[in-house]
Amino acid sequence: MKILFSFILFFIGYVGIAQKERKGMPIPSKLQLQWHNMEFYLFVHFGPNTFTNKEWGLGTEPENVFNPSQLDCRQWCKIAKAAGAKGIIITAKHHDGFCLWPSKYSTHTIRESKWKNGQGDVLKELSLACKEYGLKFGIYISPWDRNHPAYGTSNYNDVFVGMLKELLQNYAPVWELWWDGANGELANGKKQTYDWNKFIATVNTVSPNTLIFSDVGPDIRWVGNENGIASTTNWNLLDTVGFTPGIGAPLADTLFQGNKNGKNWIPAECDVSIRPGWFYHANEDAQVKTASQLFNLYLKSVGRGANLLLNVPPAGNGLISPIDSLSLIEFNRLIQKNFSNNLLKHAMQVDKIRTSKSADRKTELGSIFILKQPTNLNCLVLREDIAKGQLIENASIILSNQGVELKRIDITTIGHKRIITFPAMDVSEVSVVITSAKAKPHLGTVEGYLLAEDLIEK
Repeated sequence: MKILFSFILFFIGYVGIAQKERKGMPIPSKLQLQWHNMEFYLFVHFGPNTFTNKEWGLGTEPENVFNPSQLDCRQWCKIAKAAGAKGIIITAKHHDGFCLWPSKYSTHTIRESKWKNGQGDVLKELSLACKEYGLKFGIYISPWDRNHPAYGTSNYNDVFVGMLKELLQNYAPVWELWWDGANGELANGKKQTYDWNKFIATVNTVSPNTLIFSDVGPDIRWVGNENGIASTTNWNLLDTVGFTPGIGAPLADTLFQGNKNGKNWIPAECDVSIRPGWFYHANEDAQVKTASQLFNLYLKSVGRGANLLLNVPPAGNGLISPIDSLSLIEFNRLIQKNFSNNLLKHAMQVDKIRTSKSADRKTELGSIFILKQPTNLNCLVLREDIAKGQLIENASIILSNQGVELKRIDITTIGHKRIITFPAMDVSEVSVVITSAKAKPHLGTVEGYLLAEDLIEK
């Protein structure tokens, strides 16, 4: 067969696979591997801003402004489940300092509001609902606090630590803790110096199974934008020495791509809102992202080895809008429909191995998938066995029909999952060739699909 012969020649001419040992190369922890497999979950921005029509509150809003008349966290979870999301992360305290739980470290909480006569607890209701629906529960807490009188003093770091302990102990298990690095100056000129090491040590001591997100992890990093898009070259590795969350973070381009030879396993999470804003605003009801737009974001986030954190803000009544929920449910339907039939499932796989002369072991270079008959494809899904590290630097995909090459696609990183789309064509052979790697590469499964053409950006 012509394609097989040309494939063998390609290997004979190849000399670029690195023969380094993996010793010392970062690998994900067990918790991080579980995080990679979650792929998609929801963000919930909810608080005083929901009722004042703001994005960033001033911290001076009266507590009574928070009064959701029909709050139903079970509704949130039911919609999340129908959307295919695996968890929910809620803004327990945004920059305005208002706490969605009755914290003993603040007087700006739901305890001081008229909602449920001060007896309510949004975090308790949501954490219980998540358990009922089999969803992971996560918490966003802003270090910046525009209300707390201790902000701008060394005492505030102790206040923040106290809040962390409340959250991690009273609403356990907390799967992901989300920190942004916002650090604004108050009207009185006060600005806080955050004790990040103390914060991290508190989390690791009180709740060691909680993953921490920030610009620089230590467990999950920001992708460098709020568009929900990861880089086509996306390393799960990052160097963090000398960096901190917020103003002390690496450049956005570095967060976007990661560091090829980074010392720490800190994968990217892509945050984006289903609406233009992060909190609910009625005047944005006509601007909710469509199911096809969400599908495209999925291809550019999960399909590039990152996870997708999609913000879906409840309205002032405490419920997710029907407009948002319909888009989410249709999005999941598109995912299920388009990725249900793996067209390479019964293909014959021919693995090609090149034996290293410098080491008594073998290096996998790639595979050919031979179909019984020409099959119409426009999408491939590749996975790397990241439990052994992220090692593949470059790869080539060769699409052929009866030995005639139709298209060649060169890519860089693969990671947890890489989704490649191309114009639909009849294919009888799919070759995946690893052209360079940091050490012995471990290519996982390769799948083929025919997606609806209108879902693929031209």
